[in-house]
Amino acid sequence: MNVLSCSINTLNGLYDISGVEVGQHFYWKIGGFQVHGQVLITSWVVIAILLASATLAVRNPQTIPTSGQNFFEYVLEFIRDVSKTQIGEEYGPWVPFIGTMFLFIFVSNWSGALLPWKIIQLPHGELAAPTNDINTTVALALLTSVAYFYAGLSKKGLGYFGKYIQPTPILLPINILEDFTKPLSLSFRLFGNILADELVVVVLVSLVPSVVPIPVMFLGLFTSGIQALIFATLAAAYIGESMEGHH
Repeated sequence: MNVLSCSINTLNGLYDISGVEVGQHFYWKIGGFQVHGQVLITSWVVIAILLASATLAVRNPQTIPTSGQNFFEYVLEFIRDVSKTQIGEEYGPWVPFIGTMFLFIFVSNWSGALLPWKIIQLPHGELAAPTNDINTTVALALLTSVAYFYAGLSKKGLGYFGKYIQPTPILLPINILEDFTKPLSLSFRLFGNILADELVVVVLVSLVPSVVPIPVMFLGLFTSGIQALIFATLAAAYIGESMEGHH
């Protein structure tokens, strides 16, 4: 009962965290729910960019690839390598999921630095990278949790839960809590890094608007890409771990 209570409290804490707000927000009412409108707007822009890029990549493939086709093939090969390294030989079905996570986070992070969101005025709040909102990062982390539970159950059935008493039943509470704390670490790492990067740039632009922010913005682009890679790599590692059944 204590373990179940701790797990429920962890989930409730994750739900409460999703309501954390930094600054003002532009709210939409959808049914009985109140959502952050600016996050949906920027997320739709990112999805549109990805869909347009994918359409261009597969529209007219050439036997002798063009520079653009070479780029997209390199990206696909990179995602395959990450998936295979972390998941193993059964990585194939998970390439679309890992690729979607990586590309959405990568483009979202870069959009915060490269797209002029601030020139679009909203009644309340302002537009920023989708990953600048804790709700987005929590949602991505929960999707990852669902994915690795599904991977383990689909391969091992109910025998998947045997991992919680390995190597000894004494570790049962720790093993259970580990699975519930993974989404917390994934979501906070991504949210904290992207929010901090944007805040640093805003402060420097207000203090020294000419030269100093430029190197920081380039550093932000680099760290944004690294954060996308870390999230995708950890997601693949968790999926591989659940399929192998060891830590």
